[in-house]
Amino acid sequence: MAFASSPHKNGTGMNARSTGRLDNRPGSVNSTIKPVTPPAPTTASPPMRPKSASPSSSVNTGTRRGSGKNGSDNGGVPGRVRVAVRLRPRNGEEMVADMDFADCVELQPELKRLKLRKNNWDCETYQFDEILTETASQKRVYEVVAKPVVESVLEGYNGTVMAYGQTGTGKTFTLGRLGEEDTADRGIMVRAMEDILANVSSVDDTVTVSYLQLYMETVQDLLAPEKDNIAIVEDPKTGDVSVPSATHVELQDQRSFVRLLQAGEANRFAANTKLNTESSRSHAILLVNVRKVVKPKTGDRELIVLNENGGSPQVGKNIRAPTVRKSKLLIVDLAGSERVDKSGSEGHTLEEAKSINLSLTALGKCINALAENSPHVPIRDSKLTRMLRDSFGGTARTSLIVTIGPSPRHRGETASTIMFGQRAMKVENMVKLKEEFDYKSLCRRLETELDRLVAENERQVKARQDEEEENERKLEDTRECAAEAESKLAAAMEVSIEAERKKFQQDLAEALQNLEKAEKELKNISQDYQHEKKEAKHNEELLALRRRLDEELKHRERLEEEVRTLREQLTVLSDEGEESRKIIDKVGSGRSSEGSQSPSVHKPTSHMRDTINGQRATIAKLFEQVGLQKILSLLESEDVDVRVHAVKVVANLAAEEANQEKIVEAGGLGSLLMLLQSSEDETIRRVAAGAVANLAMNETNQELIMAQGGIGLLARTADDAEDPQTLRMVAGAIANLCGNDKLQIKLREEGGIRALLGMVRSRHPDVLAQVARGIANFAKCESRGAAQGYKTGRSLLIDDGALPWIVANANNDASPIRRHIELALCHLAQHEVNAKDLVAGGALWELVRISRECSREDIRNLAQRTLNASNTFQTELKRLQLVY
Repeated sequence: MAFASSPHKNGTGMNARSTGRLDNRPGSVNSTIKPVTPPAPTTASPPMRPKSASPSSSVNTGTRRGSGKNGSDNGGVPGRVRVAVRLRPRNGEEMVADMDFADCVELQPELKRLKLRKNNWDCETYQFDEILTETASQKRVYEVVAKPVVESVLEGYNGTVMAYGQTGTGKTFTLGRLGEEDTADRGIMVRAMEDILANVSSVDDTVTVSYLQLYMETVQDLLAPEKDNIAIVEDPKTGDVSVPSATHVELQDQRSFVRLLQAGEANRFAANTKLNTESSRSHAILLVNVRKVVKPKTGDRELIVLNENGGSPQVGKNIRAPTVRKSKLLIVDLAGSERVDKSGSEGHTLEEAKSINLSLTALGKCINALAENSPHVPIRDSKLTRMLRDSFGGTARTSLIVTIGPSPRHRGETASTIMFGQRAMKVENMVKLKEEFDYKSLCRRLETELDRLVAENERQVKARQDEEEENERKLEDTRECAAEAESKLAAAMEVSIEAERKKFQQDLAEALQNLEKAEKELKNISQDYQHEKKEAKHNEELLALRRRLDEELKHRERLEEEVRTLREQLTVLSDEGEESRKIIDKVGSGRSSEGSQSPSVHKPTSHMRDTINGQRATIAKLFEQVGLQKILSLLESEDVDVRVHAVKVVANLAAEEANQEKIVEAGGLGSLLMLLQSSEDETIRRVAAGAVANLAMNETNQELIMAQGGIGLLARTADDAEDPQTLRMVAGAIANLCGNDKLQIKLREEGGIRALLGMVRSRHPDVLAQVARGIANFAKCESRGAAQGYKTGRSLLIDDGALPWIVANANNDASPIRRHIELALCHLAQHEVNAKDLVAGGALWELVRISRECSREDIRNLAQRTLNASNTFQTELKRLQLVY
């Protein structure tokens, strides 16, 4: 029977939440199985073709048609509410808290029953329509629980799919999961709509959707949040429940439906409780209305119409009243029942919990009344029971899925949920087919046919009128031809006169043209005379220009002679400078200075001093004779050899501190940076990088290099170059810049640190020594800034990923590399904010080694002070039980 209407607000019935275990209740025994037997149908009905949804379905799917008004069905088929149980797997909290305890339920899916443990030796056994384990897929849940209902909806029956259970047991996951990340996670709502849209016609059928929530006993529209108190309307004749003021959206494809669900879920109320981080605070109801047109078959009733003359009736071909099936599908995601002492609800969340529990209690009372065939069902105790009037005891085919958790801490809530499902299995619905004849559609088709016949008649009448008009037009054309012949004769006479007039005008025009030609010839003769006078004047000017050209050629020959002399001198000087650089590289290979020393300047040994001093004297003499401006101008020469020699001379000049200021003032720094940017010659780029490295030894020059984008050009050169010597020069220049406290942030932003780390690909010891020197300079500046208070936060070296390389090379075989890396580690460790990263990266062991084994006493003492001053390091050493 359906929910009975009652004038009383409060009805009586068993509360599903407060019911204790009864020894004689159906489906419950002590260690003995007594399955629930569905009540037998009260009326016989012819069987209908079986559905393929579930092999264990006990629902009678037969139909019985009546001959009620408009072809609607007054008969029905009894069908019990089908109940399935789904177990949620343990979550992370339960795995820890319940590690030593077994699950409170034991599933036997092959027997369609479960055991609820009371203690270690006693349990209760319950029988259900389907048992779904924690490993059951979303697809199987849909096919077992919802697909039979969806197929019934497509055949014209109302259907309901509802999820009930404690909060946090997976109701929303089962019903409303969208499957955006994993399509296999799609819930019942999405899969049901896929089946519905796949089985309806986009031309004749319509599918509309409403998405509502019942929050604090008010019906709210999730697709239009401004509608926050929608009225529930009941048809006084049929008892059908509807919400006409809700938003009804007609669907065309699955994608638009998913967007609607997303919009609705965004407006649904949820809160964070101890039992669930996203606990639904409202009951969500998805209402799907399906209107499906059934094409008439041969043998169906035909419409009798009269012929045009009003004579004997005849059967109209293809004019039959179509059958329309109107059904609706309710998918209800109930808010989870919860105990306040477990959920920790308070304030407004507590009020929400009270409202949820009251509505679920009202639903439980109605289920109890229907299960016990009570004469009074308290349907009006809650808006939830009013909305579900057709689902329990009504005309809808209903499937209920109860979700439970495995935790023994919530055994009471699990037992209450199981008993709710047991009582729901006793509820019997009278499933009815919602079908009627679409006379409105038939009327439209007849009107269309009538309009077609009227239009055809109008076309025939118009054709006869057009024929008469054509005959009249031909007669009129004949009369016009006669008048036209007369007018042509008059026109011919006029044409003859006009031709004579035109001939006279042409003769006059020719005479005028001849006169104009004579005037032009006279004008041309005058212009030729003037041109000859100008040409004589131009010849005089040409002679003067020729004399000036001869003088310029002589001046050019003198300049070329000077350039040749200067090129010879530059060649000699560059060769001498290259010779000295090779000697220095050979003697000082693998050595690297600390601080801001450039890689292109090494301390010469005593036996090389005289040679280098002689070469510098020669360069100084050329510098005085030729002048710096001329040398810098040769950097822009089109001759590659000239540029090579010139840049070598500038690099040698830049090695002297006295010349650096003059080079910068004369624009030499900009010219060197331009060579780095534009030159493709490896030698030019190597020597130019060395010259920049020499200039970068001065703090003022460092700021100028950064201001002119020098670090970006050096980083680009490092990316493109493969020659170890070029990389050594670039690394040395960046290493010098790393020693400036003011430029650290800008140097890192423009890729200086990444360029240094990128050059370790060379694996050349000289390059690695310069990289290590730059990292040591950078770490030293950061340590100094942290000590002075203007540097906070983690080291930029660690942010750019330099720590793994530093740790890997802290014990490098090459002494210069190892010394710089050890110094860098000590400076990084002085800032406490870097300590955790250093411990995680394995640098603590290297610091301990440095404090014990480093050959330099100052670095060894610095490492010892750093380890003693850091609480993080001391805690980690104690944890590792490392005696220090």
